[in-house]
Amino acid sequence: MFTNLKTIIVVYALVMGITTSAFSQEKDLKLWYKSPAGSVWEAALPIGNGRLAAMIYGNTAHEKISLNESTVWSGSPNRNDNPDALQALPEVRKLIFEDKYVEADALATKTIQSKKNNGMKYQPVGDLNLDFPGHENFSNYYRELNLADAIVKSTYVVNGVTYTRTVFSSIPDQAIVIRLTASKPNSITFSASMASEHKGAVKAKNTNEIHLSGISSDRENVPGKVKFNAIAKVKNEGGQLSLSDEQINVKDANSVTIYVSIATNFVNYNDISADENKRSSAYLNAVLKKNYPQLLKDHVAAYRKYFNRVKIDLGKTDSVKNPTDVRLKDFASGNDPQLAAIYYQFGRYLLISSSQPGGQPANLQGIWNNKMDPPWGSKYTININTEMNYWPAEGTNLTEMHNPLIEMVKDLSKTGRETARVMYGSGGWVTHHNTDLWRITGPVDGIYSAMWPMGGAWLSRHVWEKYLYNGDKKYLATVYPALKGAAEFYLDFLVEEPVHKWMVVSPSMSPENAPRSHKGKSIAAGATMDNQLVFDLFSNTIRAAEALNTDKDLVAKIKVMRNKLAPMQVGQYGQLQEWMQDLDDPNDKHRHVSHLFGLYPANQISPLRTPELFDAAHTSLIQRGDVSTGWSMGWKVNLWARLQDGNHAYKLIRNQLTPTGLNKGGENSGGGTYPNLFDAHPPFQIDGNFGCTAGITEMLLQTHDGAIQLLPAMPDEWQDGSISGLRAPGGFEIENITWKNGKLSKVVIKSKLGGNCRLRVPNAITGNSLKQADGDNPNQFYQIDKIATPVVSAKANLNKPSINETISYDFDTAAGKTYTFVSE
Repeated sequence: MFTNLKTIIVVYALVMGITTSAFSQEKDLKLWYKSPAGSVWEAALPIGNGRLAAMIYGNTAHEKISLNESTVWSGSPNRNDNPDALQALPEVRKLIFEDKYVEADALATKTIQSKKNNGMKYQPVGDLNLDFPGHENFSNYYRELNLADAIVKSTYVVNGVTYTRTVFSSIPDQAIVIRLTASKPNSITFSASMASEHKGAVKAKNTNEIHLSGISSDRENVPGKVKFNAIAKVKNEGGQLSLSDEQINVKDANSVTIYVSIATNFVNYNDISADENKRSSAYLNAVLKKNYPQLLKDHVAAYRKYFNRVKIDLGKTDSVKNPTDVRLKDFASGNDPQLAAIYYQFGRYLLISSSQPGGQPANLQGIWNNKMDPPWGSKYTININTEMNYWPAEGTNLTEMHNPLIEMVKDLSKTGRETARVMYGSGGWVTHHNTDLWRITGPVDGIYSAMWPMGGAWLSRHVWEKYLYNGDKKYLATVYPALKGAAEFYLDFLVEEPVHKWMVVSPSMSPENAPRSHKGKSIAAGATMDNQLVFDLFSNTIRAAEALNTDKDLVAKIKVMRNKLAPMQVGQYGQLQEWMQDLDDPNDKHRHVSHLFGLYPANQISPLRTPELFDAAHTSLIQRGDVSTGWSMGWKVNLWARLQDGNHAYKLIRNQLTPTGLNKGGENSGGGTYPNLFDAHPPFQIDGNFGCTAGITEMLLQTHDGAIQLLPAMPDEWQDGSISGLRAPGGFEIENITWKNGKLSKVVIKSKLGGNCRLRVPNAITGNSLKQADGDNPNQFYQIDKIATPVVSAKANLNKPSINETISYDFDTAAGKTYTFVSE
């Protein structure tokens, strides 16, 4: 038996295209458990290929595999603009400037908030159920999600027979593949069925196929017209198959492979003319042309193409011997740096699995949802959450995963033109705080969060950021119209406020907060985040136009308008003001910290360039507190990293990696992490996962302040470690960063575009061509736009920022060459 087991391992390694020595490097990249998920969806394990997703419960007797397809949304093509806004806009603005916020809110709710719908909902396909008679009593249970190969596996023993289930969602073959094996021949007996809450039908065909057809739900007078077809095909080796009651019965098989194919009639946001039945059959027929070993090999190769680009080692302790749920319970009070590394890579795994080129962007739950009416519709919340999903994309070397968001921005730049024209009489395009599969751009979900016409500004940052990393002007030319259109909207929409004569956004709000003086109403003008967003958009549009040598007259107009924007202000408590007036409450623990956009993800606040604002941002973050909703804590990891406080950033990681419900003390303080490491708002939102992955990157590498800064926010717990494969603007790939005793010991950088590379490091390094940095970085991808001089309250008590000492070096690079430096 030992010989047979050894043979199996060797064959498996060959199939996977790896050597047996690789197992030791990858064995720690697992989420693993000693019990099934039972009925708890947040304990099931996620798989996905960007389009098809599933949650695997690992139950022995009654296995459930919850299925999703990225285009199964309620409703159908529609618009939700409110044309009454145009006539009411001047009066709404007048009321705001007269501090009549209750009246302004009432009028805006009536005339600007959409009267048609609040957006559609992302919905599940249904469940594949596998029932194994006699498997209620079992022993030696184990299940895992292996992040190294994107495979979920469970094993257990019943009556002396070891049963193994392996499940993956294949990127190249566009199918979910389930493999059932047993240690003894003729031991696999079960029934397979499918079910869905949608209107539709389940039919068994050809002895070994189940077809689940359905149509998405109606929503707020928008008819559901997304039709889907899911096929589960059972292929047995040994034993018999039979049909009964629209289910497949398998008896005494040696092994079984189940292929799941799902397709819809969705073509694009304005076209649902595809044939879902032909599509699903075509996917199935294609996958059946390969045997299981080939499917497995191709799946792993396609996934590892992305995942293996980055490796991270933060050290490990004896905690690695424990199951993941035990490690999660112990993390906040223990010493388990390797769990932070797993959580980091889990974020990258989720992005690869939920956002693939040619598909839809990751939504509020990525691609995993089991509810017909999910929280917040599982839509695209673009006042932070959608953008947060993509914070890791460029830096952690997953630029291809960014593409679906970029394509959505292009779509919105088209649908949003009508909204800008009809609602505000403006050129360009606009979208508010939420959108969906149909690319709606009107205000939704009530005035509490709707009155925020800034979605286009924030999303446009992503199309520019991608260019900063790739330096590809052909790419830039494809996205420039969206960038330009977003800027054109604000050129028309900005209005002069009466006190300082600054140009501001009105109406708007600071998501999703309200000062006490506004009597519970969020509506405002000139909120700090708005000013930062417009400055960011204008600056990026100027640089894009200059890079493409186009639109000189437009650039001139933008520069003039940019100079008229409201500056950032430091209020009476030494805080960065959230609103145009000094209205902040130092006891406000709101989950949103929107006014800190200028600190992260933007680069408008710096200890070197704007020390007053840096200190004010620090004060605001202290006042807002640590514990909050999961995604908010993920954002705060990044903010504390930008403040160069690694220990405080790590404290937020500890807060985040706390079982849901145990965090106390903040607004919405139940945030944390579910047993399967999904982020808890609560409920589940995937943005916290992505936010923490981005935050750990920021602790180890920052590129926003004119240089590539290494180890800017190193916590005491990570004294020794390494990370490889990160990317930086200007086409630089950081092939390796190694540190010992908290000091940089080695860095290897590959240049893909050439040009000056500026390094900012915590200790002296040596290597060819290094010279002391002087002045501004001449590399065009590290240019920084000067912000307006901040306005500081006479009551503010500011402190000199406390930051880590660094040394800055420059060296010239040539495209395609690699450079190595070591500590002196």
